[in-house]
Amino acid sequence: MSSWSIDFSPMVPAPLFWAGVVLAAVLVVLLLFRRSRGALLRALSLAALLLALSNPTLRQEERESLSNIAIVVVDESLSQSIAGRPEQTAAIRRDLEAKLAALGGNLQVRWVTSSRPTGETASGTNLFADLNSALANTPPDRLAGVIMITDGQVHDVPKSAQTLGFDAPVHALLTGQPDEFDRRIEVLKAPRYGIVGSTRDIEARVVETGRRGRAGERVTLKIRREGRPDETRSTQIGRTVPIQMHFPHAGQNIVEIELETAPGELTPANNRVVVVAEGVRENLRVLLVSGEPHAGERVWRNLLKSDAAVDLVHFTILRPPQKQDGTPIHQLSLIAFPTRELFSEKIKDFDLIIFDRYQHRDILQLLYYENIARYVEQGGALLVAAGDDYAGPMSLSRTPLSVVLPATPTGRVLERPFKARLSLDGAKHPVTRGLPGSESSEPGKEPTWGRWFRQVDVSAGRGRTIMSGAEDRPLLVLDRKGTGRVALLLSDHAWLWARGYDGGGPHTDLLRRLAHWLMKEPDLEEERLIGSAKGFKLTIERRSMEEGVPPVQVSAPGGESSEVMLEKAGSGLWRSTVDVKVPGLYKLQTQAPTGTLHAVANAGIEDAREMSEVTATDEKLKPLVEATGGGTFWTRGGGLLASVGSSGVDLPRISMLANARVLAGSNWLGLKDREAFVTRGVKLIPMFTGFLALSALLALLALTWWREGR
Repeated sequence: MSSWSIDFSPMVPAPLFWAGVVLAAVLVVLLLFRRSRGALLRALSLAALLLALSNPTLRQEERESLSNIAIVVVDESLSQSIAGRPEQTAAIRRDLEAKLAALGGNLQVRWVTSSRPTGETASGTNLFADLNSALANTPPDRLAGVIMITDGQVHDVPKSAQTLGFDAPVHALLTGQPDEFDRRIEVLKAPRYGIVGSTRDIEARVVETGRRGRAGERVTLKIRREGRPDETRSTQIGRTVPIQMHFPHAGQNIVEIELETAPGELTPANNRVVVVAEGVRENLRVLLVSGEPHAGERVWRNLLKSDAAVDLVHFTILRPPQKQDGTPIHQLSLIAFPTRELFSEKIKDFDLIIFDRYQHRDILQLLYYENIARYVEQGGALLVAAGDDYAGPMSLSRTPLSVVLPATPTGRVLERPFKARLSLDGAKHPVTRGLPGSESSEPGKEPTWGRWFRQVDVSAGRGRTIMSGAEDRPLLVLDRKGTGRVALLLSDHAWLWARGYDGGGPHTDLLRRLAHWLMKEPDLEEERLIGSAKGFKLTIERRSMEEGVPPVQVSAPGGESSEVMLEKAGSGLWRSTVDVKVPGLYKLQTQAPTGTLHAVANAGIEDAREMSEVTATDEKLKPLVEATGGGTFWTRGGGLLASVGSSGVDLPRISMLANARVLAGSNWLGLKDREAFVTRGVKLIPMFTGFLALSALLALLALTWWREGR
């Protein structure tokens, strides 16, 4: 394709040339005003002179036309998967491909699929984000228009057309029907956390979209909670209903609210919501009693004080009653040990009692040891961190506390270098499983942590030995007594790990896990059932100290039950993943040596924002579409088009327009013909130079002189 044009390149500087033009114009006006003879010839001579100075050039360009580009964005989000919309979208795409192909080879079509956004926090339908990605390699001067196939529920519509970055129409082909209606549950207020044992309120209401005049109609809600029977509640559409959420345990607590399905409703997929809140314990109260100052005392204190969830009460026995050194009482500034208040009146207020290198010195009466033993059996927690004091004549094992202690000292103290090792039970137990440095704790290999030098020899009668030390004797023994728990650490050299001696060791991990297991933190339970779901894949995990585990009973939201066999996934760990079909709250149950274990998992729709509104609408895209000169078209049952094609969808006629401002009508949509091209070659032909131009100029001057001389 050739294009012809005239270029001007003045032979003198542009300001001087334009000054000459102005001067010539003034002279011509004066000549005409005075009616001088030969004024027209003079004007013609000046014009010829200026034309010669302007150096006109005939420009011939060899141009190659570029095709227009149309971008079609196909919405394949979650709301597009209901009510026959996938089939409708496919039919629209087939017809649209045919109509765009009929426009000829001057149009290039780029198809963009917009599905669920990636990322943990991403949600909703983001068509314009995917459009921007496609525009990154699309020249704006070739963009003929954008066509979106969607239900209209778009969550990233720009506020103005100027932010789009292109001057082309945006059209919307809507799936669904304009008379759809749907009901959903809207959560107005929900707790993020709650104190274990407490109750907090959820505020929710039923919302209906797509039709009017239904407010006040009564509907039924079904409420499911963990460990409780299902509850049925009646309410009205649009009315706020309070629902109690109980926090029976620490960690994740789940409540599911399900709405009955109405006849003709678009989809029941959004008729349920799940509220997940974290159960937290009130600050745990710990009583630490140190028998005497020693190097490891500060390790315990620093560890417990660094935990914001722990309220620590710490006493160190600096002056036992039998110490008689003659110091007058009025000169002593020591605080008397409040034995009666701690071990009789307020003992039940503590979640954990720790005896650190403590021995019986008549500070505590035997009655108080009986109170501590009773406290453990009734659900309390006791940790004894023992040194050589536990092997001596004043050992705690010689008091009434011995009934809850899992091991009896032999009287021997092993003082030699050794490295703590995990036992077979220790490799399974959550207190020590995966402890940093224990990876090489295999037969014939030593752990990578540092050595200890003292250990009390005991005869273990009950409990589980999860760590062993010198001569493979028990080092850390855990036991359950009644509803309480007891731990016995048979060395006072854990502080060597804290000081980094011989490479140090994971003292923080070990001691914190130990304390939290004693205080019954769910994450550290050795017998535990865990359920989790991603989409419609349900993962069941079982932790156990046993060699095998029984199957898990799975109860679906509709009441159907099934059994799932778990596969061994590691030491003390079993896991299986199954596909489920019905969205909702799945209840899991299995048997364990400690009783029946329960868990719940919420399976189904992951993108709550995407399914909160599913009725097709033209309201969200309409302002932007109209601002760009485009149009919005219902493709089924909208009444905008007169005929229905064989595919079951209505599509408007498509035209290419070059200089139109309005690019949409009642039954047609337009794409802008950008007439873009690329120049392949240029030929320049001077028009007023050489002998021809000089002859013409001299002839005009001579004619003017001749006229003046008459």
